[in-house]
Amino acid sequence: MSETHPSQDLPEEDGQQSRAPHRVIGTPPPAQARTLLGEAPGSPVPEPPRELPAGPDNPATAKTAEKVVAACFILSMLASIGFIAAYVGLEVHSVDATLRSNLALGLSMSVAFLAMGVGATIWVRNIMPNVEQVEERHVLASSEPEREAFTKTFTEGAEASGFVKRPLLRRTLIAASVPLAVAPLVVLRDLGPLPGTSLRHTVWRNGTRMVVYGPDTPLRAADFSIPGQMITVAPEGYTENQDVLAKAVTIIIKFAPGVLVPNRPGQPGTIMNWTVDNIVAYSKICTHVGCPVALYEQTTHHILCPCHQSTFDATNGAQVLFGPAPRPLPQLPIGVDSEGFLIAKSDYHEPVGPAFWELG
Repeated sequence: MSETHPSQDLPEEDGQQSRAPHRVIGTPPPAQARTLLGEAPGSPVPEPPRELPAGPDNPATAKTAEKVVAACFILSMLASIGFIAAYVGLEVHSVDATLRSNLALGLSMSVAFLAMGVGATIWVRNIMPNVEQVEERHVLASSEPEREAFTKTFTEGAEASGFVKRPLLRRTLIAASVPLAVAPLVVLRDLGPLPGTSLRHTVWRNGTRMVVYGPDTPLRAADFSIPGQMITVAPEGYTENQDVLAKAVTIIIKFAPGVLVPNRPGQPGTIMNWTVDNIVAYSKICTHVGCPVALYEQTTHHILCPCHQSTFDATNGAQVLFGPAPRPLPQLPIGVDSEGFLIAKSDYHEPVGPAFWELG
């Protein structure tokens, strides 16, 4: 039995057969047939599955972790502000003040970085989902679909991290990061201005008394009578000023008669007119990198720098005997005032300290 089209039974109009489309009985409609073979034109394209989950694995744990992370970020912010306040507000013109400043700066900066690190670790472990991502190798030039895929992945990653959906974490992270980023800018102020020629001079002037560093007592030449002694002295009135002492601190050594080697034209030696009763004064700042030359060997008359073992001959104008120091220790002209106290007769006639100080 043959199948017939329904349209074949319709009457003809004006002698012409109907031109309506024919469909065999039992076959699907045309629109349905197109959807069976593929996507119908104009139909919405289904989104591919997410690469990253939208939220954490355990929302209850994440909620508690969010509060802990926010507390860590707030603590980091306060510690960073404390670092800036300690750097600006605490004085460093004495040993005790410098110690307190260093403790405050080190403690506040340690807390700032530690709290920031702990907060970030808790965020990653308890709020972000635990997903392993694998990126295949491909050509460096990305196609447009790859860029769109990256944008989609980045958006999903930001959503999964909680940075967008959790404003408390976002705001506290920003609040902790801003003062932490500002702190180095505050510290950079110590890089300037340039010292100019200030490193070439000290506060020693004609008539400035020498005081023993520590007890801050003036010293008479008669009080310093035993050969072989070495005493650290400072200019009177500046014993608490570390900036001044960094250049002006001086050592004086008492010698037996006839031990000092006088300088002669064209030859090194001790300038005898700058001494008092065989007492000679030298800068305590090593000419290598500025360490204090704090050691003296009485039997050999050698001054030693403990940092890099530079050795100077105290009897011969502090000439360099050994080590990396490029030049002798400068000699300070000294004398006595009307009361018999040791004084400076002028400033050093050459720059003290390392040679690169002169380049300022």
